[in-house]
Amino acid sequence: MIDSSAFQGKKAAYYTLGCKLNFSETSTFGKMLEDMGVITAKKGEKADICLINTCSVTEVADHKCRQAIHRMVRNNPGAFVIVTGCYAQLESENVSKIEGVDLVLGANEKAHLIQYLSDAWAQNSDAAALHQHYSVKTKEIKTFQPSCSRGNRTRYFLKVQDGCNYYCTYCTIPFARGNSRNPSIQSLVAQCEQAAAEGGKEIVITGVNIGDFGQTTHERFIDLVKAMDQVEGIKRYRISSLEPDLCDDDLIEYCAQSRAFMPHFHIPLQSGSDEVLKLMHRRYDKALFAHKVNLIKEKMPDAFIGVDVMVGCRGETPECFEECYEFLKSLPVTQLHVFPYSERPGTAALKIPYVVDEKEKKKRSKRLLELSDQKTQEFYAQYIGTETEVLFEKAPRGKAMHGFTKNYIRVELSPALAKEEYDNQLIKVRLGDFNHDKTALKAELL
Repeated sequence: MIDSSAFQGKKAAYYTLGCKLNFSETSTFGKMLEDMGVITAKKGEKADICLINTCSVTEVADHKCRQAIHRMVRNNPGAFVIVTGCYAQLESENVSKIEGVDLVLGANEKAHLIQYLSDAWAQNSDAAALHQHYSVKTKEIKTFQPSCSRGNRTRYFLKVQDGCNYYCTYCTIPFARGNSRNPSIQSLVAQCEQAAAEGGKEIVITGVNIGDFGQTTHERFIDLVKAMDQVEGIKRYRISSLEPDLCDDDLIEYCAQSRAFMPHFHIPLQSGSDEVLKLMHRRYDKALFAHKVNLIKEKMPDAFIGVDVMVGCRGETPECFEECYEFLKSLPVTQLHVFPYSERPGTAALKIPYVVDEKEKKKRSKRLLELSDQKTQEFYAQYIGTETEVLFEKAPRGKAMHGFTKNYIRVELSPALAKEEYDNQLIKVRLGDFNHDKTALKAELL
């Protein structure tokens, strides 16, 4: 039994680390607490409840999680502190021992956040009730927590899938999230319709391995895409990340002529060396990846294509890295999300003998980031002087507004032109030159 009166008037602070999926889930946690009468604490206000949603994709991510927990505890003395997310699943006992942490919820338990929090409060007079942690073994992670939320942002983030069956040799995410699972197309369409009813215009589709949609319901990802495309009111959809082997040709064909799916793809490559891809246990080779990229550009010449690249993983010899660099250089991709390989306990990659030192990882990362900047700026430059629609997002008073074109060019509207009523509006602009740090194109209102 949940005592809702215990929640009334309390203030909550939230902190999210990691991916768009985590952001979506944190927004949903916030909505769950809001429905119980909890108010979101304003900046600088002391919170009664602190929720940290963690990531564990790298060792650096683990470190950032610990820092965030300590900071939240320090800035909110006496608050009830909850930690969830991937790091909480993988290291639940250790996280529960951090001073100030009251409740740790793993992947299976976070869907029942309100119940666990209510139960913990009911036992709060007993010192033994503090520092509780709950997480089941990976194979027992079965729950799916629906999430379609925008938090304090303009765009909605819709979780369509969770977990992963791939078990790449470098990755702990399947251990943190469990096996692939998903809700029905019907339930997801209903969430899109609700977002539209709330005035939402753009939805970002999120998940751990969204192309694997259908493991639970035996439906297909392309059928989900087609069903969502029919939801009136939603003007734009973006697919956050799609494995190359699951990015079907017919899906690309459909998106090219769809009503609302944007010419914007994010496809993880991880390595441009077939030798390294085999060591990683990835399920494709360079030829398949190149085919997908070239087909997207053939069907959607204006498409923005983002690519994940891992640098310095075990087995990546200098020759393998050069092969990767030249491969990426040759492809019509737009931006590289570059991240250094991090040793993760319990992963099969630790058995690969060739190790890249940290100095070399930084050197390789720098080269790929420079290549990324070059490709992104060349892509942006093509559109200077063109007219297009931008979905603008709210900005602090007196600051520039930002938004994105259909093909994900970041656009900046000067403070002199920015108005609050432009938030969540599709506005016609002419794209001007780069802004001061070349992260966006300036906009001229039409």
